[in-house]
Amino acid sequence: MSADTTADALPAPVSAGGATGDAILRVSGLTAGYGAAPVLQDIELTVRTGTIAAVLGANGAGKTTLLRTLSGLVRPSAGDIVFDGRPLRDVPVEQLVRRGMAHVPEGRGVVAELTVDENLRLGGLWRRDRADAARALAEVYELFEPLAQRRRHAGHQLSGGERQMLALGRALVARPKLLLLDEPSLGLAPRVIAQIMGLLRQLRDQTGLTVLLVEQNVRSALSVADEAVVMSLGRIVTATTAGRLRDDEQLRHAYLGF
Repeated sequence: MSADTTADALPAPVSAGGATGDAILRVSGLTAGYGAAPVLQDIELTVRTGTIAAVLGANGAGKTTLLRTLSGLVRPSAGDIVFDGRPLRDVPVEQLVRRGMAHVPEGRGVVAELTVDENLRLGGLWRRDRADAARALAEVYELFEPLAQRRRHAGHQLSGGERQMLALGRALVARPKLLLLDEPSLGLAPRVIAQIMGLLRQLRDQTGLTVLLVEQNVRSALSVADEAVVMSLGRIVTATTAGRLRDDEQLRHAYLGF
C-alpha cells in the first residue's frame, strides 16, 4: 500500500517538531538537486532544539541530498534555510561549521593516514579558544573509550564501529548545536549500532544537542528519535512524532512498508 493511496485515510501530517518549542532549523520551499534535475522538491521542515529528528525513506528518496543541501554542499535552486535564527542561503561551508552545524556524511569520512588524535583535532582547528578545544577533545575521549585506547592508531587500523565513533567524535570537537548524521549504522554489527544510538540519546539528554538523523535502520532510528520525517521521491510525505510512527501500524505500513 503506498502513501498516495492511503493519504486521505490517515491523520494529516505535522511539521517535524510539532507546534511547540524553539526551532533551531526551519526549511521552507526548498528545492535542490544535481544539474538540471531537482532531487528535493518544495521541502518544508522544522526541527526543535534539543531533539533527535529521524529522516526515513527508501534509497533514492532524497535523504542524503537533504543533508548535503543543509550543510552547503549542494546549492538550492529555491527556498529558504534558517538555522539558529539566521538564514543560510549562500553561506560558505566553513562558516556553517563556525555557526554550529556539523555534518557527518555517509561512509565515515576518516582520514585513513592520520591517527585518531590527529583526526579529532581536525574538528577543532578553526576554534580560537584553545583551552575549550582541549576540553572538547578530552570529553570525546571520555565519551568514546575505544578511541582513547587507540589514540595513536591510524584511521585505517580501526574497525568500522571505531571509524564511525571517530567521525562522530571529530564533529563533536567543534561543539555543534546541530548535528547532521547520515547513515551511522551502515555496515555495523547490531551491538555497535545500539552503542551509537545510545550515544546519540546521551548527547541529546546531557548536552541538548539537536540531531537530524538519516537512517535506513528504521527501528533503531525510531528507538532514539523524538520526531520522524518520511521522504519519498524528493518530498516529505509525512512528519510526526517518532512514537506515533513506531506504534501506529497503519502509518508504518503506508509510509515505510512494514
